[in-house]
Amino acid sequence: MTSTQDRPSGGRTDVDAAFLDTATYRSLGEQKLSPREERFEKGRRTAGLALAPLVAVVFWLLPTGLEGDQHLLAAVLLGVIVLWVTEPVPIPIGGFIGIGAIVVLGVATADEALAPFGSSTVFTFIGAFILAQAMLKHGVARRFAIFVLSLPGVGRSTFRVILAFGAITALLSAFVSNTATVAMLMPTAIGILTVIAKLLQDRGTVAADFDPLRLRVGAALMLMLAYGASVGGLLTPVGSPPNLIGRGLIEEATGERISFLDWMVMAAPICALMFVALAVVILLLNRPETRDLEGVEEYVRAERAQLGKLSVAERNTLVAFAVTVTLWILPGVVAVVAGTDSSTYTTVSDRLDEGVVAILGAALLFLLPTRWADREFTLRWSDAAGIDWGTVVLFGTGIIFGSLLESSGLAETLGNGASDRLGLTSTFLITVFSVTLAIVVSETTSNTAAAAVVVPILIPIAIAADVNPFVPALAATFGASFGFMLPVSTPQNAIVYGSGTVPITRMIRTGISFDVLGAVLIVLLLPVMVGVLGLG
Repeated sequence: MTSTQDRPSGGRTDVDAAFLDTATYRSLGEQKLSPREERFEKGRRTAGLALAPLVAVVFWLLPTGLEGDQHLLAAVLLGVIVLWVTEPVPIPIGGFIGIGAIVVLGVATADEALAPFGSSTVFTFIGAFILAQAMLKHGVARRFAIFVLSLPGVGRSTFRVILAFGAITALLSAFVSNTATVAMLMPTAIGILTVIAKLLQDRGTVAADFDPLRLRVGAALMLMLAYGASVGGLLTPVGSPPNLIGRGLIEEATGERISFLDWMVMAAPICALMFVALAVVILLLNRPETRDLEGVEEYVRAERAQLGKLSVAERNTLVAFAVTVTLWILPGVVAVVAGTDSSTYTTVSDRLDEGVVAILGAALLFLLPTRWADREFTLRWSDAAGIDWGTVVLFGTGIIFGSLLESSGLAETLGNGASDRLGLTSTFLITVFSVTLAIVVSETTSNTAAAAVVVPILIPIAIAADVNPFVPALAATFGASFGFMLPVSTPQNAIVYGSGTVPITRMIRTGISFDVLGAVLIVLLLPVMVGVLGLG
């Protein structure tokens, strides 16, 4: 965070310290805001204190026709969403308030409500954040960043840097889980942003005491990392959990199997156009402070000369990182070689759960010594304690709400009710509805939960309308990965939000724009590609 401790005498911001000590939620006094920005932030946060309980109570009093527990859950969730958007309290605390209200109001017992917090995804966050902390502390992330910026032509403009990094992310996430991809690349993204921030500072493009966590180029780079992973994850059946869930449900309902190759051929043009749309949206809504990075090549050369040889701590960090990434990738490799239906793939993917792999990789940092005589290891517990636990808590509460949406039947009730009122009778209308419902549900819960909830709702709706459920169910599967507005929508959103460089208002504005564009592309392109391949 940008506080007095990050500004040495003379008022010049210590950029490295700012990025090492980030926070998802900062009070107004911890940020450098213009008078206009400060007025907006004060108004937004003050309004939230009144709006959140008002929205919850008014919805609870409305005659919605929902059952008692479903009605209460919907009212509390709406209030929590208002807290998340307006930030009158830290976002993780908003989630805590919602969980407390659910238990006190009797929607669920404490044990039922809190059980999902032990999800594998939560442990993926913890392990990945500890690995990232080591990469930042010992300079490994900076080495990776310097390498990316030194690629021919890439470092000449912020646009090229953002596009190149997004392309790398999208390609990796096609074979490695979206969460793991973002977790492994985020330290490099912070390293790149650190280099750009220092260059802007040295040029005088920004004030000497600027807040590096509020740069538009930082928000653009981080959002490209999160959203690029979601787009790339659609490219293969193993790229994202919703793909496997939707594929299995479609096969069960229609008897139509989608091969690995068919999926890739079908998804490739959709993903390519989505990436173009993503780049346009992000760069228009988060226009970098400067497009030209003239002089960055000389800057990068000078930085590389100062890096020197790898230290013991850097080597240990790379070992832990390499072991983690290898184990994350292995299930995808097995899927390509043996197929997702093989017993080998099932065994490997079950045992190499990404959450368990992440915490094992993090544990290596406390086992690999840097000075054995002093029993000094790569990380100390104080380093691990400094990770952004707020994001861990935030996503854990999001998983809880997602689980309650499913277990209470609220998601199914909303889906069926909307379908009945809209009178869906054609493939096109049901496809539009399926994409919209999947995106809306994925905004308030994980994309995995969205697919697990929405696809089973859509299949009987399509069958009842005498429509082949193949395209609507596949569209819902794709749409489940399009939750971009809130940090709780996807794990990758939460990870980049945890960097402290993406204000919630920027995430909402950029996310809703890409939600709409993504939905249009899915509705228009998916039926065409299914028809070309003769699927369904």
